[in-house]
This record gives sequence, structure tokens and C-alpha cells, in this order.
Amino acid sequence: MTATAPRPRPSRTGQPSRTGRPSPAGRPSPIRGRSPIRGPFAAVALLAALFSLVSGLLLAGAGPAAAHAALTGSDPQDGAVVATAPKEVTLTFSEAIAVGDGSIRVLDPSSKRADTGVEPKDLSDGSTVRYGVELLPGLPDGTYTVAWQAISADSHPISGAFTFSIGAPSETTVALPSEEVGGGAVGTVYGIARYIAYAGFILLVGGAAFVLGCWPRGATARPMQRLVVRGWITLTAATLAMLLLRNPYTGSGKFADAFDLDGLQAVLDTKPGAALVSRLLLLGAAALFIAVLFGTYARREDAVEKRDLTFGLAVGGGVVAAGIAATWAMSEHASTGIQAGIAMPVDVLHLLAVAAWLGGLVSLLVALYRTPDIGSEAVRRFSRVAFGSVLVLAATGIYQSWRQVGSWSALTGTRYGQLLIVKVALIALLLAVAWFSRRWTGRLTDAPVSAGASEASVASEASASSVTSQASGASVASEGAAEPGETADDVAPERAAQLARQRAALTATKKKRIRDADAERSGLRRSVLAEAAVAVVLLAVTTLLTSTEPGRTEEEAKGASAAATAPAASGPVNLSMPFDTGGQNGKGTVRIDIDPGRSGANELHVWIDGSDGKPMDVPELKVALTLEAQEIGPLPVAPDRLAEGHWSASNVQIPMAGEWKVDVTVRTSDIDQVTIDKTVKIG
Repeated sequence: MTATAPRPRPSRTGQPSRTGRPSPAGRPSPIRGRSPIRGPFAAVALLAALFSLVSGLLLAGAGPAAAHAALTGSDPQDGAVVATAPKEVTLTFSEAIAVGDGSIRVLDPSSKRADTGVEPKDLSDGSTVRYGVELLPGLPDGTYTVAWQAISADSHPISGAFTFSIGAPSETTVALPSEEVGGGAVGTVYGIARYIAYAGFILLVGGAAFVLGCWPRGATARPMQRLVVRGWITLTAATLAMLLLRNPYTGSGKFADAFDLDGLQAVLDTKPGAALVSRLLLLGAAALFIAVLFGTYARREDAVEKRDLTFGLAVGGGVVAAGIAATWAMSEHASTGIQAGIAMPVDVLHLLAVAAWLGGLVSLLVALYRTPDIGSEAVRRFSRVAFGSVLVLAATGIYQSWRQVGSWSALTGTRYGQLLIVKVALIALLLAVAWFSRRWTGRLTDAPVSAGASEASVASEASASSVTSQASGASVASEGAAEPGETADDVAPERAAQLARQRAALTATKKKRIRDADAERSGLRRSVLAEAAVAVVLLAVTTLLTSTEPGRTEEEAKGASAAATAPAASGPVNLSMPFDTGGQNGKGTVRIDIDPGRSGANELHVWIDGSDGKPMDVPELKVALTLEAQEIGPLPVAPDRLAEGHWSASNVQIPMAGEWKVDVTVRTSDIDQVTIDKTVKIG
């Protein structure tokens, strides 16, 4: 006979109910007495909130992406007044730029195009980067506006405007955009995509390196698989977003232009567009690497075969990771400026070291919270990897800092230098926290170290035995207590599956209690979480540095601009030139005063003294100014006679500073005339 037992009631330990489902109270809680949202979810939420806060604050203060190529000069200069219309307008930049149709526009006072409308001519010579546009013939007097927009060699859009006048200044109706290129909502979204791309790269490369080099058994752990795959998805999505937004980011600033096929084609023809496409192709290879890592590699049991596969994955993965890092190096700071051939591979090493350190740190945090099986040896291996990464970061960071800053004044007086100081301080803080992590790592063991953990283990095993016994009885009883329409064959498999789930839950609970009772492991988790929090802020600051004009470039641009517009230090110009027309009473001296003696409006006075030193009248007097270095002039000046031997002219416009040649023509009779000249520095 088959003995029957009373139908068991649901209990707090998860005993099955009449329907065969575990009761809600039977679900295992990670730590008794704590909310189930604590632990890894709280850590991830904290890091995400911190990243959002820091990114928002930095983006709010950043505004549009700072220009990395700067306008260092122009002809005519900003605010200059020229006597006659120039044939062309030229602009000089601090580094190489990419231009197209409409990159440089000259607008007359009524906002109509005053240039020919063709693509700017490349007038560069050696290290001097200069572009020019031809002007239409016969331009009337008035104020003209020069508006320019281009792409810096390190992929950032730049723009600006200035004015000059022909004859005399006038009113102008030109209305320039109030928002700089690269700003607005599109610029903000593009900047966020840049942040996300760096984060995805760190998770992808750092997570894969952690599994392959520090914890091979982690290839079978679902949390580690999800971390690396999410890093790949994040980087891929951010890259696609940047590729689509590239056209409106550097142009109109309208989201609708993201799907303009002509604009997308134009982006693909640029260096930044080629870099983004290359990154997408390399991410395809990275997807294959991930499939092998978490597929064939994770299932491999033979030690020799696994070692060979590890070597192959390390080589292949390293090449792909270096290629992805190179897509940043080939299109941003490292690709332009001094020593670009050295800076690009250094930048690749810097990015790989960042990924190995920070990505490995996040991987360790996930492993400590989500996979209690991680051993102390894996933690110690990562400690060694992190130490090597810090050494590489120190060497490459020092070189990059020297290259992008170059002087103490640029370090303290530019936005780039100030952000660099913040970054160094964050690295120092991160290293200080890492020191505590290394102390906990040295104490780490793989066995439970507390009596509480052992008691938890015994209690869990006893609970599991009790549940097993009760479940067995329930399984037997179920044959005689099936629901109407059910058979014993239908009920038994369901009870067995439920029992298996309960055993797995109890085993996981036991392991978590043992892990949580380990003081060293708990201390390590807290210190690693603190490291990750600092790393999030560090990543935000580092990403902002890539969109900020380097200190060296900013100082060079300021110096060039100041040199081009600096007023004369000598003040009014005084000249004295003897003359001899060759006729009777044809000898004398011309004295000229130019006040204030700088670019802009000046007062000119001319005195003529005879050979006896007394004022001398002449039938005709003419003056002209020529700046031969810039091929400006001669600019004629017609002074009016004020008194015997004294002539004057007001509002004499000198368009720019330089070495000006002053020509004076004196006629003492119908046939006796001479032209004398002298060169003087004005402005």
C-alpha cells in the first residue's frame, strides 16, 4: 500500500503550494533583513547617477565645443579701413583645417555676397595655413563682414566673423548666427554620444581583458558576459549616433539633417567620418571575438587547447582593441600639432591602458557583487594588471601633457590646463583609494573566515535537508492528492523541477551568506566601489578634455592675435626729410607728423622749411603711404594748406600696423619737382 500523508502547507522556506508554485515568502533574499534592491543594483545606480551628474555639470559649463584651430590673422584685419577695395580676403589659421564651398563668405553692407562664391583658395606656405577668396570688382565703400566656418584638423567645427571697411565705415544689415557652430541641442547630444562611446570602449576592452587575463573562469559567468556585450552595444550605438549627427553638428545644427544622404556622403569623405566607419567595421570583428570568448573558449576543458586559444584570442583581441583606439587617435588631438607621428601611437597606448585599468575595475566590481565564485588569485592578477596600466598611463600622460600644454602659463591660464590639473588630482585620489584595495587584496582568502559564515552554512544545509524531506513527502503524497483531471505522471515532474529550483536558490543563498560574512571580501567590495565612483568622474573630465582647445594652441593663437593688433608703443610719428628739386630756391626740408601713429584714423601735418630755415610755400605737395610687405597702397593723401609752409589732412586711414613707406612729392616750379621717401614703423 501506498502511504498517504497530509497535504503540506506553504512555509517560509519556499514549500510548494497547492498549485505547485513557490510562495512569495519563499523567494530567497540575498541578505536577511535587507531590501532586495540593495547590493549590485544599488552600486550600479549610484555610479550611473554620479556619471549623469558630473557629465551634466561639465556640459553645462562647456558650451559649444572649443575650437582647436584658431584664426591668427587676416588681410584686411578686423576693423581695418582700406582706401580701395582689395582683390581678395585671406585668413590665416594656427593649424590645418578642412574647407568647402561657402566656408569663407564676404557680405556687403546690405548682406549680399561680395565674393565670387567659389571654394576658398589654399594659399598655405610651409607651416603657415592660409586660405583666401576673391572679391567682386567695383565694390562700393562701406563696411563688409567676413564670416567663416571650417573643420579643425582634430575634427571639431570652428567658426567666426569680423568686419573691415572700404573708404569709410558704414551701417550694415548683416545678421550673423547668435549660436556658434557645434552648439545647441545637436552639439549637446553629440557631446553625450562622445561620453558614451568612451564608456562603451572601456567596458568592452577592459571587461574582455579582465576575463581573458585575470579570470578565465569568468567566461562562463552571465554577469561578465552581459557586461562585455553591453559595452559592445553601447559603443556601437554611440558610434552610429555620432556618424548620423556629424553633418548637423558641423553644419546647420538641425536634427533633420542627420538623415540627409548628401550630407552623410560628405561626412564619409572627411577624416572624422572615415574614422567612425572604421570603428564600426572593427566592432564587427569585436562581435566575432566576443562570440568565441563566451562560446568556444568558455566551453573548452582541455588545458593545452585552452592555453592555445587564450593566446590566439589575446593577439586577435589586442589588434582589434588597438584598432578601435586608433580611430580616436587618427581624428582628434593626437593627429595634429607637433610630433603627430609619435603622439598617435602614444595616444593608442594611453587609451588601452585606461580601458585595462578602469574597465577591469568595473569588471572586478561586478564580479565581487554578482559572482561569489571569483577567487583571490583573479583579484591579485588584476592588481598586477592595474599597476602596469598606471605605469603606462603615467608615461603617456606626461608626454601628452607636455605636447598639449607646453608651458606653466598655459597649464594655469587656459581651460585645458585647468581641466588637466583636475584630472591629475582625480588620478591621485584614485591611486589613494586603490592603495586600500591592494591592502584588502593582500588579506583575501578563498575560504570562509568567520564563525558566522560557518553557522550560516550549517543552517542553510539543515534548511535544505528539511525542505528536501518535506518536498519528497509532498512528491509521494501528490500521487494520491492530484487535482481533478491530473495524473501522477503529470504532477511528479512539476514537483521535481520545483524542488531543483529550491535547491539552487538555497545553494546561492548559502554562498552569498558565506561571502558576505568574509570581512576581507566585504572591505574589498567597498574600496573597489569607491574606486569606480572616482573613475566615473575621471572619465567625464577626460572626455571633456578631448573637446577643449589645447593650452599650447590657445596661447599661440592669443600671441599671434595680440602681435597683429598691438598698438604702436612709440606714439606719434615724426619725420624730417631734406629735398632738392634742382631749380632756383629748390632746396629745403619736409617735416611730417602722424598722430597718434597707429592703425585707424590719424592726423597728418606737413611743414616745409626753406634753406634759410623759414617757412616755404610750394605750388604742389602730395603724400602717399605704402605697406609693401602686404602689397597695400600707395594710399594717396591730399593735405590742405593751412598757412605759409604748413599743410594738414585729417582722418587719414592707416589700415594695419607695419613698416610703412611715406612718399612726399614737392614741386617748386613748373618744371622742378622731386619725390622723396622714408620708411617708418606705424602701429
